Amino acid sequence: QVQLVESGGGLVQPGGSLRLSCAASGSILSINDMGWNRQAPGKERELVATITRGGSTNYADPVKGRFTISRDNAKNTVYLQMNSLKPEDTAVYYCNARVTSRYSGYSNQYWGQGTQVIVSS
Repeated sequence: QVQLVESGGGLVQPGGSLRLSCAASGSILSINDMGWNRQAPGKERELVATITRGGSTNYADPVKGRFTISRDNAKNTVYLQMNSLKPEDTAVYYCNARVTSRYSGYSNQYWGQGTQVIVSS
């Protein structure tokens, strides 16, 4: 079993910053791609950013230049640094990871429980 636990969400004023963290634990042999998605009220979940094990990144257009995804492979942790936040960034942010099981050798996609980000004055 694999667990992803997010932290770092909260209330921030427009123009402010937040840093989200997501730590993976459990029966992990290796972690391939990791990423962040978000879901705003009344909207579908959407991609925010992804990062490969080697560090290659991809961002959704709305967050390019403002958000930075990074990871620490030794800690099985992915981060999302969010700067210049806007009210439209308000959403529940979910991390995800493609994990190869230490026991089975199979790879599966896992999701965290989500952390709320509210951007409001």
